[in-house]
Amino acid sequence: MDSLAWQKVLILQNGFLGDTVLTLPLLSEIKLRYPSAKLVLACSPLAKELLQDHPDIDEIIVDDKKGSDRGLSGIWRKAMTLKRMSFTVALTPHKSLRSALMLYFAGIPLRVGFRQSAASCLFHRRVTREPQRHDVERNLSLLRAFGIQPEDCRRTTWLPPGSGAVAVVKKLLSSMGVDERKTLIGINPGSIWATKRWSAEGFAGAIQLIKKNYDCDVLLFGGPADAEVASRIQELCGGILVNLAGKIGLREMAAALSLCRVLITNDSAPMHMAVACGVPTVAIFCATTPALGFYPYSDNAILLEKDLSCRPCGSHGGRRCPLGTEDCIRLISPTHVLQAVVKLLERKRESAPAGKDAFSPEFIRV
Repeated sequence: MDSLAWQKVLILQNGFLGDTVLTLPLLSEIKLRYPSAKLVLACSPLAKELLQDHPDIDEIIVDDKKGSDRGLSGIWRKAMTLKRMSFTVALTPHKSLRSALMLYFAGIPLRVGFRQSAASCLFHRRVTREPQRHDVERNLSLLRAFGIQPEDCRRTTWLPPGSGAVAVVKKLLSSMGVDERKTLIGINPGSIWATKRWSAEGFAGAIQLIKKNYDCDVLLFGGPADAEVASRIQELCGGILVNLAGKIGLREMAAALSLCRVLITNDSAPMHMAVACGVPTVAIFCATTPALGFYPYSDNAILLEKDLSCRPCGSHGGRRCPLGTEDCIRLISPTHVLQAVVKLLERKRESAPAGKDAFSPEFIRV
């Protein structure tokens, strides 16, 4: 059965954008081992926008669980769409009841998911999700259902930006006065969760220190929801940066990230995108901790955090600090960030290896 299972494969990952980026090594490993398989990804609308040209993905289906596909009726309609596509196997790293029900209603003959998932009884094969591992490795562990170990898989997260998007971004940056010959430093100040966001004042202070030490241009990234904090940082810096927040799509963001020498970022999807583009990354972890398994999966990254007993205050952080102190945000300084940037800039930039070793950033507790 296993050899026949790989004819038409569905990967269902309808979680956050960053979660979908961390599923890419699973997709790539399946495509490497079974190149003739048709590989279909079911994901969020945002993830489709980012990944629609990825060479390892043959087709993308949108599961708009917060929009047109929401609720039980949406699950049923999407399941019927999947049923008509006659998949031979489905794997889902997403642990929700929605995911399990959708695959069950679709009648896919071999369904694989985590033992800890809601309604895991609806899967034919269940794999134990190991909380101490990085999410890339946890996703790859689904292949244990077929006798394949994560240790035998390539673990590189690969997100090629696409030459067309790179050309568009270079033209845009040139029109905004960016000198292509200068070092580009990226800044990503946003996150869905408020307690995962370092302060606007902190980012502004770090930018000013970096500009004093390096002849560089600074690119400010973010979506429409980040426009306000981006404008605040721009105001605090006196306009010494290029504000792209809300002005480019996700494919163009990936292309722009790929041009950066370093990205300074909160714990968020663009952090994982930068790693997948091979960009050295300074990750500022406020309310969340690397023990949750979502740190930058790269040897060319530095993770900054304040060691506090109250962290993490939730699996995603939270809307507000439960203690009212915001110490995890306040006690990381612009100087700490500058020191991390200097370390990365002094390293020789190398492409991420396509080997089977696990990746780990340098962890710095300030």
